Formats: sequence, structure tokens, C-alpha cells
Amino acid sequence: MKKTLYLLLFAFIVLTIPANAKKKTVISDRQWWAGQAYKMAQPVLENMAKGELQKNMQMEFSPSFDNRNRKVAYMECFGRLMAGIAPWLALPDDNTEEGKMRKQLREWALQSYRNAVDPKSPDYLCWGIGGQNLVDAAYIAESFLRAYDALWMPLDKQTKEEYFKEFKKLRKIDPPYTNWLLFSSTIESFMAKAGGDYDQYRVNSAIRKMEEWYTGDGWYSDGPDFTFNYYSSYVFHPMYLETLQAMVDAKANTRLDYQKYYNRELSRCQKFSIILERFISPEGTFPVFGRSIPYRNAAMQPLALLAWYKQLPKELTNGQVRAALTKVMHRMWDKGDNYNEKGFLNIGFCGHQPQVADWYTNNGSEYMASLCFMPLGLPADDAFWTDAAQPWTQVKAWNGQDFPKDHLWKDQIQTHDKW
Repeated sequence: MKKTLYLLLFAFIVLTIPANAKKKTVISDRQWWAGQAYKMAQPVLENMAKGELQKNMQMEFSPSFDNRNRKVAYMECFGRLMAGIAPWLALPDDNTEEGKMRKQLREWALQSYRNAVDPKSPDYLCWGIGGQNLVDAAYIAESFLRAYDALWMPLDKQTKEEYFKEFKKLRKIDPPYTNWLLFSSTIESFMAKAGGDYDQYRVNSAIRKMEEWYTGDGWYSDGPDFTFNYYSSYVFHPMYLETLQAMVDAKANTRLDYQKYYNRELSRCQKFSIILERFISPEGTFPVFGRSIPYRNAAMQPLALLAWYKQLPKELTNGQVRAALTKVMHRMWDKGDNYNEKGFLNIGFCGHQPQVADWYTNNGSEYMASLCFMPLGLPADDAFWTDAAQPWTQVKAWNGQDFPKDHLWKDQIQTHDKW
């Protein structure tokens, strides 16, 4: 009798366990990252490859949106997305599930690049209709810099010429005296690398201004007056590094020693990445401040960039950076309301929060969040993915473990103009 009761109890327990709990599939951090990147990219690139992005994208604009042409949203969406996933798409093809997703996205992306500059395409982007175009054309140029062989070189000659033409038209835009100077320098330095005509003054004047605006300890002032925001993450460190590297690649001979400037800026970026890692709480949150809050985890772009470059500072291990970034992304993306009904990002920081938007924000702007995916450009067997997860600084600090001290850091490399 007891035996029968035990068997019935066991059967009841087994039958009432949810099916997914009986056989739970454990996925790696990389698989999860790749799934999130594909989820973000697929609706954009599949539609744009067909010339249907502007027809099908479900749009959302800030409650305080200004009077600019709303069609800029499509360039924002495409350019920012591609800047983030370009390193991933540059990996060689393979027969894994991830490889199949990556190949499909790359094929869609290449057709989307063509449509973006084809006046006959319904998804021809609104080049040159306003200042905002300078910003997002820079992200398109940045995507070419980040995956030059995979995304720029395969384009046909006519498409490349169209990009040069569209980029040159943007010289009529006078950028504000802020991080916008780097949008000009990113476009011009890309054209230098790609063998096109480029405006040396727009590159070098931006570099000189960055040096004037450097405040110390890894931070840049967003213009003549210091502004406490994440633009050192969103723009300054990544686009300054990429401008300098592109000029090195172009073998440009001007008054500036681009390699020395690059080496110094890399050290500054490493210092700033140490600060960013310390911002990440044990729960995977980080401080929310400044403008452009809805760019979400783009605030962590320098960490992602240096991981992809394999240039993380010695104070940060692959295991702790991957664990910290993964925790941040789970904290942000596991919420179910970051996307709208058609699968496009909505406005918000952690969920749908339209009121945090600025006057220039639309949901195309939100694709800055893709910038955290750059470590996917490392192969699956790279140490960033295979090293064991490790506690990051705040986990150690709040759990009574030893953790490194932090001190003021200063430039060690000096530069001067060649005369």
C-alpha cells in the first residue's frame, strides 16, 4: 500500500513539473548574445533588403520631438544598427546555427547598403535634408570601417561611387561645436582609407579640438563646457580611435602623427573602460544620467569595443567583462516591452518609457543599443567567450572580497604638430 502511494506521489510530481523544467536547455553567453543581436537586426535588414523598411517600420517619436524631417529616422535605424553588428557580420561563414543567422544578416545588409543610395529604391535614405544626416551617415561610415573587407569591399563600383557622392554632399552641414565634429572626421577619414577625396581640415581640426576638450582621467567634455553624460561612450572614444586608425590605414601624411595620437587615445579609452566597468552594479544596473538615455546599453560601448580589439586594460579580464556585460543585457533585455508589435525597438531605457526621450529622439535612434554587440566579432573560441565568468569590481566590493583600488590616471604620450 505504501509502495503504491509513493509511486502515485512520484507520478504526480513528475506530471506536474512544467515541460521546460524537465529538460532545460542551457545556452552559452555567446548564443544568447547572438540571439539578441539577430532579434534586433532581422526586422530592419529583412525589410530594407526588400525595399520595404520605410513601408513597414512601426515608428515612434519623442513626445517633445522637434520640427525636423521625420524621414531621418530610417537612416538612424540602419546606420546605428550596422555600426554595432558589423564586426559580427565580418566573421567567416560556418555551418553553425549562429553562422547561418550571420550569413543571412550579411546578405540582407549588403542589399540594404545598395538600396540606401539607390534613388530608385523605396528605401533610398534621405541624404542631405538636414543636420541629422551628418550624424547617421557617420554611423554608416563607421560600419564600413568596422567591417571593411566584409561590408565595403563586396559592394559594386557604382554603389561605392554613390556613397562617396552622398558623403561629400554632407560637407555643407556645419556641425555644432560638440561631439558632432567627430561625425565629420569619421566620414572623411573613411573616404581617405577607401581612396576617395577627403577633407583633411575636417579631420585634423576635429582631432585638435578633441585634445582641447580632453578633461583627464578618460573623460571628454562635450564641447567647451563639461557636460556629465555618456557621450564619451557614445561618440568620443570610439569615433576618435576610428578616425585616427583610418588615417593610419590611409597612410596620410599631414601635420599630425596619427599613430602617436592613436596610441594615446587608446590608453585614455582603456582608463575610461575601467570606470565603466566600475559603474556596473552586482545586479547588472548602471547609473542613468545625462541626455540620450534611451540609447540603452550603448553607454557600455568602449568596453565592447576594447574587448573586440583585444585591448582591454590589464585591470580587466575577459571573464569579468563578459559576465558584467551579459548581466547588464539580461537586466535590460529580459523585460518583454523593449520592442513594439512589429518587432522594432521602442523608446525607453529598460522597457517602454517614452518620457525619457529627448527632442531629437525617435525609435530609429534606439538602435545605438547594438553597439554593445561588438565582441560577437570575436570567434566563438576566443578567450572572451571561453574564459570562465568572473566577478566584476562591484560584485567583489559588495561581497567582502578584495578588489583593486582606483587612482587618477594621466597621459604618458606627448604629441605635437609637424611643421
